[in-house]
Amino acid sequence: MKNLTEEQLYAKLQSLSSSISDLDEEAMAQIQVRLDSLTKPQGSLGQLEHVAKQLGGIQRTAHPQVLKKAVLLMAGDHGVVEEGVSAFPQEVTPQMVYNIINGGAAINVLARQAQADVICTDVGVAFPLEGDCLHKRVADGTRNMTKGPAMTRLEALQALFVGAEVAEKKIEEGYNLLATGDLGIGNTTPSSAIVALLTNSPVESVVGRGTGIDDAGLVRKQQVIEKAIEVNQPDVTDGLDVLMKVGGLEIAAIAGSIIQAAASHVPVVIDGFISTAGALIAAKLAPKSLAYMIPSHGSVEIGHRKALAALKLDPVLNLNMRLGEGTGAALTFQLVEASLHILYEMATFGDAGVSEKSNEN
Repeated sequence: MKNLTEEQLYAKLQSLSSSISDLDEEAMAQIQVRLDSLTKPQGSLGQLEHVAKQLGGIQRTAHPQVLKKAVLLMAGDHGVVEEGVSAFPQEVTPQMVYNIINGGAAINVLARQAQADVICTDVGVAFPLEGDCLHKRVADGTRNMTKGPAMTRLEALQALFVGAEVAEKKIEEGYNLLATGDLGIGNTTPSSAIVALLTNSPVESVVGRGTGIDDAGLVRKQQVIEKAIEVNQPDVTDGLDVLMKVGGLEIAAIAGSIIQAAASHVPVVIDGFISTAGALIAAKLAPKSLAYMIPSHGSVEIGHRKALAALKLDPVLNLNMRLGEGTGAALTFQLVEASLHILYEMATFGDAGVSEKSNEN
């Protein structure tokens, strides 16, 4: 995609976004009939029933299945760390990438338990990387967004298509359940800016402590975001403008992977705060992609609930997590599969000889 012009990439994005179809209502109706016949009060398994129906609508069949699972982890750095918004130095980003490559991170542990693969992509780490990750760096991190746009429009589009290409390749390889993941020191700062803008929220209501900054650091982080918004004046009606001015390369790639998954009729489990900022961008650029998202957990980052509410998504899990990496999404893989076990393995009232609810008052 690096050989394409900005205009060509934008046209390609519009084409990809417009190719996303609505969910298959007939498949979902058939699944609802099956769910209502099972030996339980109707609707009593809550979100498990909703997810089973959603999978059928996405895959366009009354018999959805999960074949192979992958967490698409996007890594990138942020120029805004110059402003002291993180408790850790930028050098931690490549160190954590190597930890993931070597299988020692939390996401590796949880993905192994879920029998899922972790696909790590360097979208914009500031330091040269070696090893077993996908090397698709658009830039050596973003620029300091308090001094101007974090990216050019071309870089934002290129990063979007890094995510789309990674998702497309994995789908071609037979993965039909994907999850988002992120890695990058300082990335809660651009995520907070995106959430504040796209949910029309005051900055202080969406900014959390990220990697563990103290009270003074929290105030500084709020001020940095407010300055970035003031300097760049993002157009909140234009997701690409918001992304390029106050976003991140890995956030762009997350958004691109979501849009591609939706265009390919593949469900995508959304992780925490950074991933949900990417989901907000995806929904702005391709509104129909929202139906293909499965929310995983409610992060303790204070802006996450506002972001989920704006997307009208209700998290499946509440575990007081705030790690990122795709950890909440990997845990949710098992609940997605549980929904299908319920659909196929639970007995109906007829099978079990159990009397159904009486229609009498």
